[in-house]
Amino acid sequence: MKVHIFDTTLRDGEQVPGCKLNTREKVEIALRLEALGVDIIEAGFPISSPGDFQSVREISSVLRDVVVCGLSRAVLKDIETAAAALKTARRPRIHTGIGTSDFHIKSKFNSTREEILDRAVQCVRWARNFTDDVEFYAEDAGRTENEYLARVIEAVIRAGATVVNIPDTTGYCLPWQYGEKIAFLKNNVPNIDRAIISCHCHNDLGLATANSIAGIAAGARQIECTINGLGERAGNTSLEEVVMVIRQHHALGFSTGVDPKQLNPISQLVSETMRMPVQPNKAIVGANAFSHSSGIHQDGFLKDAQTYEIIAPEEVGADSSKIVLTARSGRSALAYRFRKLGHDFSRDEVDVLYEKFLAVADARREVRDEDLLKMVEEVYEVDRVYQHESSTQ
Repeated sequence: MKVHIFDTTLRDGEQVPGCKLNTREKVEIALRLEALGVDIIEAGFPISSPGDFQSVREISSVLRDVVVCGLSRAVLKDIETAAAALKTARRPRIHTGIGTSDFHIKSKFNSTREEILDRAVQCVRWARNFTDDVEFYAEDAGRTENEYLARVIEAVIRAGATVVNIPDTTGYCLPWQYGEKIAFLKNNVPNIDRAIISCHCHNDLGLATANSIAGIAAGARQIECTINGLGERAGNTSLEEVVMVIRQHHALGFSTGVDPKQLNPISQLVSETMRMPVQPNKAIVGANAFSHSSGIHQDGFLKDAQTYEIIAPEEVGADSSKIVLTARSGRSALAYRFRKLGHDFSRDEVDVLYEKFLAVADARREVRDEDLLKMVEEVYEVDRVYQHESSTQ
């Protein structure tokens, strides 16, 4: 069963401080996202600035296969501006909505549930004047009482929403709670079959990917995510993570249109363009994602890569797996590295070199190839001198 991948790197991802992109950069990333195989690209928030409007318009004019989406608030001017920016898009979508939790209704809007319900319906109707593809977001749905959320979702679908976004805006939900929320909507909104349920999960508690997977397991069919998990505060659901979870766990019964071999290349592009380094231990695309430094892990990996790797690095466009030599490394890893350098030593020879290796490893974070070659030279020089002295006695 297909899960639609909605990429919001260019909108929610760009909200990270210091990650502002110009139009040229946005277009370049959008084209790469289309080639990656995402289904929807949220190109920006057109009313937020003239630059964002221009970027959405440029992206709309160059993309051919994917849905191009523009964000708006539940404000007529926002929606009109989004529609204008999307005018040349082959497959335009307006993404509009309003906060539905009591935190938002009372503190943010100083309003009531009934007034918010009316505004939700109205913004969808306005958007439907411009496109048949309208996505409604119930901001802070993660903390919205389920019965009220179901009323809002039923009403906006009746008004013409084709996708209903259930954001865990603050990253508050536990996976079982978010899954139950999606299941509640599936079971209690009479017209839910007329719309796609979308997951938009933030990572404040490190649960964005888990919540998104719980959401599709409960009946959602769209995941909103970003490359490298970029986004407000602690970030959004990571595109590369949900794609590979779905790919690895066949029992879920889901698939995406994303080409996994492009995941690492586009991760690097986004990191460099947005000037936001990827943490080394980041799943799938981190520099250490396929590195092994523990002696036990290295030995198992060298015997059978699947012992410690559930994904082949080539599958996600990464460089080959790495054996990193540290003080925790064992003899098998040392012998392996020496073979890579053209030295096939016996077990006894490795034992001698291993003692020297540990002395170097204790003094450094990582032992490199030049250190190993120096060890070989030192050991062979000692042997040569010893043999020469023995022959003269």
